[in-house]
Amino acid sequence: MTPDLYLGLVLFAVIMAFTPGPNNTILMASGLAHGFRRTLPAVAGVALGFPFLALCIGLGLGQLLEAVPGFHAALKYGGAAYLVWLAWKIASDKPSESESADAGKPLNFLAAVGFQWVNPKAWIMAITALSDYTLPGQYWLGLGSVVGTFVLTGISSASTWAGFGAVIKALLNDPRWFRPINIGLAVMLLLSLLPMLRH
Repeated sequence: MTPDLYLGLVLFAVIMAFTPGPNNTILMASGLAHGFRRTLPAVAGVALGFPFLALCIGLGLGQLLEAVPGFHAALKYGGAAYLVWLAWKIASDKPSESESADAGKPLNFLAAVGFQWVNPKAWIMAITALSDYTLPGQYWLGLGSVVGTFVLTGISSASTWAGFGAVIKALLNDPRWFRPINIGLAVMLLLSLLPMLRH
């Protein structure tokens, strides 16, 4: 991989990882509701789950997407339904205290990894990166570069968004602010569906 191509990959990965989307919205909402420490399993699940998805696509899963006509539609509408359910969960979540027995549970590691498979932004990022930043004669090197870059940017981005939610939690002790902010995050998550549903 040439230096300029790798620089393009890094810029693409940073921009896509840090801009708002389903992963970042969920992590911020979890940081707000549960704090940074309790959100760490979800941070790890997003940071490692997305590169794993990209690796699987790079190893041939993308061909299945093209070969089975109904697979894309099932992924699209199944993912949309799951995001709507998550938006409802975020909107109805309550702030948790360590001593609160009835507080909701944050997304765990495996759920965050699994979420990547129904996250439309994750699929678009992975397919775009693999098609634009790999070279035919050096495909395996390119695949490794894409996956490795996504691990690094994923850790940075997921930690930042979860931390931002935790900072808001610390600043907004008044529960009257919690519900409007969570409803706003849920609306953001629903809005992230619009570009996917247009295609």
